[in-house]
Amino acid sequence: MTLFGTIRAPRELIFGSGQRQALGAVASKLGQRALVVTDERLTGDGDFKRMVAQLKAAGLSVRVDGSALPDVPVEAAAASAEAARDFAPDLVIGVGGGSCLDMAKCVAVLLTHGGRPQDYYGEFKVPGPVMPLIAVPTTAGTGSEATPVAVLSDTEQQLKVGISSPYIIPTVSICDPDLTLTCPPSLTAIAGADALTHAIEAFTAIRRDPVPGLAQERVFVGKNATSDHFALTAIGLLWNGLEKAFTDGSCVEARAKVMLGATTAGLAFGVAGTAAAHAIQYPVGALTHTAHGAGVACLMPYVMAWNAPAIGPELDQIAAVIGLKGRAEVIPAIAALFARIGIPRTLRDLGLAEDRLDWVAEQSCGIARLIQNNPRPLPLSDMRRLVGAAYHGELTVFETN
Repeated sequence: MTLFGTIRAPRELIFGSGQRQALGAVASKLGQRALVVTDERLTGDGDFKRMVAQLKAAGLSVRVDGSALPDVPVEAAAASAEAARDFAPDLVIGVGGGSCLDMAKCVAVLLTHGGRPQDYYGEFKVPGPVMPLIAVPTTAGTGSEATPVAVLSDTEQQLKVGISSPYIIPTVSICDPDLTLTCPPSLTAIAGADALTHAIEAFTAIRRDPVPGLAQERVFVGKNATSDHFALTAIGLLWNGLEKAFTDGSCVEARAKVMLGATTAGLAFGVAGTAAAHAIQYPVGALTHTAHGAGVACLMPYVMAWNAPAIGPELDQIAAVIGLKGRAEVIPAIAALFARIGIPRTLRDLGLAEDRLDWVAEQSCGIARLIQNNPRPLPLSDMRRLVGAAYHGELTVFETN
């Protein structure tokens, strides 16, 4: 195997307890007029208010936009950018969960390049660098602080859509696990399971022929030497920290492991991409309106079972990292962890109606960029088998035909 790797990451990534207190010093080197994008709940939070005070003490003019909503409606991102134009920011700071960070990315694109969010759907549509962007995550899940992706909800299409460009990777990310100490158990579980799914899908994605220019043709190039390093690191951290963070949210060590796991998972899938679990979750989420992290984690063991004949060496490596005897133990162990932290076990448990399985299979196969990233092909007939297994809870390895 020819060694090939790609890293796309923030120019500076600062991780650790208390590091949010560096925000003012970091921001003052990047701009003078900061638009801080967050949600309504966080605007009243003490830590958030102290970060805003830091920015002002460092000499910045600050405007707070607390209009971020879950899943980032396209209209909300467009309205946020339009409302900020009279302030003329030269720096955007996203503080909050993945939706806040994704909205900050989209707002930075619109303030820099104009147009509508729809103009940038897909890969490599952002024409050039955006204004400086700082990400301060307060949850540990999406990895948006490290990725070239902003996920939005398009109500006209009734779909989630993505802007994927290396230009929207934050300039600086400040990852302070202390900010996650107040996350309730359910959110901790859903976000952390999302991160573990990111890491597993990145580590088991298809490996493409590393022809020169691959990373210029695709934002997501498939698994490679450097993404594998980050993915395995993330799997180990999340395996060791997630259940403890769920059962004892005050455990600073567990919170740190989960946040670092989410960030390193972002570094992995930000270049390798995700695959079938994410493809299936899009139509499932559209029908059930359940949390993204719960959906992908519910699906992950079944997708691993489908892929098992093609990912034996990767399962061996995962087993070694999480302390299991061999590949056969990995999928049951991941499923058991998810069950212990309250992730729904089947698509039926997520609320999907059985008469929509055919539609889900068809829609999933249509998300080509993710299906093509899966290590084992999934034509429609096999996708229907996989979706049916995930609905009925049949967690057995699908042998090759």
